[in-house]
Amino acid sequence: MAALVEIRIVDLPLDTYREAAEHSDELMREFALVREQDAEGGQNVPRRLLELMEELSDRFGAFTGAQQAALQDALARGDQCITLVYRVPPTVGQACVDLDHLLDEADQFCRQGDALLTLATPPRSVAFRKWFLVEFVRQLGGAPPMTWAEYQAANS
Repeated sequence: MAALVEIRIVDLPLDTYREAAEHSDELMREFALVREQDAEGGQNVPRRLLELMEELSDRFGAFTGAQQAALQDALARGDQCITLVYRVPPTVGQACVDLDHLLDEADQFCRQGDALLTLATPPRSVAFRKWFLVEFVRQLGGAPPMTWAEYQAANS
């Protein structure tokens, strides 16, 4: 097994995290319902996204438990931000890229409005998601951590 790499998510804003997480949870619940109702697999994006989420959980879930607990504790305390440190295998980089692409497809699926009640991810939550996932890819490539505020300034 390859050596683990340290990834630092510095000054993650908990208000933005909460918004993004609530939307993501809503989307995953609705996609799970769509998948259950469509046993033939006609709704391609929901099926692929849910399968990828299950695969990521299986492959990388052991590397994120402490961080999820720290996030929940910080939210319960009413903290404004948190710095998280992950120790992950290098293969997490491609998984982040794949997840980002599928979430973009999921947003497009939501915009079509054919089968879902959930709206596409709000722009701020999309930017937050991209920052979070790109941080893994950037840091795996040797770049230093970039805060959410720095990412917003660089991308506005």
